[in-house]
Amino acid sequence: MTKPFHYLCAVALAIALCFSSPQNTWALPGQTFTIAALAQGDAITDPEAILRYALPVDNKQIRRLQDSMEFINKDLRAKRWGPISSAAKKASRVLTVGKDTILADVVTDFRPEAEALLTEIEQDIEVIREAVKEKDRETIWAKRRKILNDVGIIEENMIAEYPITIPAEYDNLPRLLGRATVEMETTQGNLTIVLDGYNAPINAGNFADLVQRGFYDGLPFTRAEDLYILQTGDPVGPEVGFIDPKTNEYRAIPMEIMQTGDTEATYGFTLEDLGIYLPEINLPFNAYGALALARPTEDVNGGSSQVFFFKFDTELSPPGFNLMDGRYSVFGYTTEGKDVLEALTKQDKIISAKIVKGADKLVVPS
Repeated sequence: MTKPFHYLCAVALAIALCFSSPQNTWALPGQTFTIAALAQGDAITDPEAILRYALPVDNKQIRRLQDSMEFINKDLRAKRWGPISSAAKKASRVLTVGKDTILADVVTDFRPEAEALLTEIEQDIEVIREAVKEKDRETIWAKRRKILNDVGIIEENMIAEYPITIPAEYDNLPRLLGRATVEMETTQGNLTIVLDGYNAPINAGNFADLVQRGFYDGLPFTRAEDLYILQTGDPVGPEVGFIDPKTNEYRAIPMEIMQTGDTEATYGFTLEDLGIYLPEINLPFNAYGALALARPTEDVNGGSSQVFFFKFDTELSPPGFNLMDGRYSVFGYTTEGKDVLEALTKQDKIISAKIVKGADKLVVPS
């Protein structure tokens, strides 16, 4: 490559394969730590499920309702009707005892609509219970998806005010105070990307701002590796990132990782730099098409416009043991267009990218 943006994907994934047993000691320069109890099979790989769980919501009843539907996918594939029936029964019981608790946490203006959605969910759960008796997987799949979409809408409307703290030192950078959806048209077809400003407000805000400027329109994919990444965002000319026309300076974007349970992201360092290994973070690389900020190897805070889609492979990077987590900043997920993402190569380019939902969440400093 002629420019300094590259990643440790191959190395990280090779190391992951070397440490596949439940317990191993891995020595790094000056450090030793033990890898234990690796989550190999239970990690969530559905991007929409990751986004639902990443919402800053602390309502136990809505989470129990969500859990009951999220985790029946394996049972559906295996045609295990007993666990599916139990999950539907659990969901019905949650609504019986917890409906008022759920509604109490919904913002006032949305409460009537939330009540209507919960009534629809109750009806859809009953349809699932009947479909289990008939062993009708198609109906169960469809109703499960609808229920989870409705749950996500309710959860989003439990957030009355933006709850995340952003350090004042980044006041000069765009930020996304919520979520936005980007439609990206490519020479192979369209991608739908959800940007998460709750967990990566600066990284997501930077990308959203550049999309609004038309920065990515016409840019090629400059790196495409079948098992690892698809990269874009290298502007025409000698620059490797975005030059702000107001300042004529390179816009540098910091490392930004939201650890589970925090209300402020970790900025300025990889989690490995801080001695945190196999971290629990809200936006992991578990899902195919996770979108992250590219950066020079030697500068964790030197990213700008270059981004990459992570082409997740369960054999090379087992869920729950992905050494990319905490090393690069994920700020969004590809929710539609996996087949398009698989087909894209360095011969392809972005035709256009635009925000189709959530543009009002983008705040750009004057």
